[in-house]
Amino acid sequence: MQEFRKTTETFAVGSLTLPGRYYSDEDVFAAEREAVFARHWTCVGREDEITDAGDFFLACLAQESVIVLRDEQGALRAFYNVCRHRGTAICTRPSGTLPGTIRCPYHGWTYDLAGHLTVAPHMDEVADFKKEMNHLHPVPLATTNGFIFLSLAEQPEPFAQAIVQHFARFERWALGDLKSARRIDYDVAANWKIIVENYSECYHCSLVHPGFSRNVYYRSGHNDAFDGPLLGGYMELKKDVGSLTRTGARCGPILGGVGGEDLARVYFYALFPNMTISLHPDYVMVFVLQPVDVGRTLVRCDWLFPAAALAADACKPDEAVAFWDRTNREDWEVCSLVQRGVRSRSYRPSPMSNTESLPAAFNREVLRALDGWLPQGDVFCSTARRPRKTFPIA
Repeated sequence: MQEFRKTTETFAVGSLTLPGRYYSDEDVFAAEREAVFARHWTCVGREDEITDAGDFFLACLAQESVIVLRDEQGALRAFYNVCRHRGTAICTRPSGTLPGTIRCPYHGWTYDLAGHLTVAPHMDEVADFKKEMNHLHPVPLATTNGFIFLSLAEQPEPFAQAIVQHFARFERWALGDLKSARRIDYDVAANWKIIVENYSECYHCSLVHPGFSRNVYYRSGHNDAFDGPLLGGYMELKKDVGSLTRTGARCGPILGGVGGEDLARVYFYALFPNMTISLHPDYVMVFVLQPVDVGRTLVRCDWLFPAAALAADACKPDEAVAFWDRTNREDWEVCSLVQRGVRSRSYRPSPMSNTESLPAAFNREVLRALDGWLPQGDVFCSTARRPRKTFPIA
C-alpha cells in the first residue's frame, strides 16, 4: 500500500477517502481538466444522435466547445468550435443540422463539413492569405460499439488500447445494435468524482435505495474489473425479478447473446474518466459525465434498447426509466450532501468499508492521472519521480 504525505496529513491509498480539497479545490479541478479530461479519451455521445450529413451536436470537453458532426460522405468529424478569424464561437445551438456548411456569424468565414475554409470575405485583398492554411482545427475522434469518444491530446493514447479492449467485455450485449430510447439530463450539485464513487459501491443501497434493494441482493456484488480504467462487476437479481424496472419484469427482448447466469444479473462498470455502463438482460443504461465546475456535474443518462425492437414497438422503455429516474435522483441527493460535507474544515479522510474497494480503486486511477500536475507545493499525489507538468489555470 502506497502512502502520500503533505505536512502532518497521511493518506493510504485504498483505505481512506481522498482529502476534501480533491472535491472542492479549484486548483485540483484545473489540474483534472488538463491531466484527465484533456488527455484521456472521453465519451461524448452516440453515433445515432447524428445520422445524416450535416447533423451535429456540441460537446464540452475540458471547458472546450467541440463541434461533432457527420460530413457529406457519412464520416464523423470533430472540430474546435472556434473560427480561424478572430476566434469566434461558430455554432451556438447545442445540436441541429447544418446546411452543408459551417458559417461564422461574425464575419461570414465559411467552412465545409470537412472543416475546409471555402469563403473568407475580402481576404483576397490580403497579401499571401491562403484558405488552405486556415481550416478548422480538428479534434481526434474515434468510435466503438456506437459510442463517440474525443481526445484533446496532441498524441492520444491508441484508442484500441485505451478504450476498445475494455468494450470486448460487453460483446454479448451487442451494444452496436442499440439505440437510445430515452434520455434525461441531470444537473448534480456534486464533484464528478463523488458521482463515480457513489456509482461504484452499494454500501449505501439499503438506506438510500429501498426500491433498488427490493430487486437485487445488494450484498451480492462480485467485481471482475478491480484496478485500472475499467472498474466493476455484477449484482444478482432477486428471485422472480427479471430486470430492474418499475414492475421487476423485463421491458424488452433479451439483448444480443446474453444468457445463462447473466439473465439473473445486472453488471455495473465505470470507464475512466466519465462513463458508466449498466448492463441489464433487456436494456443498457449509460451515464456520461460532464464536469461544469468543482462542485457541479452534468450527467446525461441514456436508456439503450435494440433499434429493431424499438422500431417494432416491442419495448417498454418507460418501465426502466421510471425505476432508474427515481434511483438516480436518490443518488444525486446524497452526492450533493457529500459535496456539502467535504468542503468543511472539519472533514478528514475517513476509513472505507470492505464494500468500497471500487471507489478506492477509482481514487487510485485519479491520482495516477494527476501525478505531477498539481500546482507547486502540493505533493499529495506525487507518486513518481518525474518533472512537474505545467498547465494554464483559468
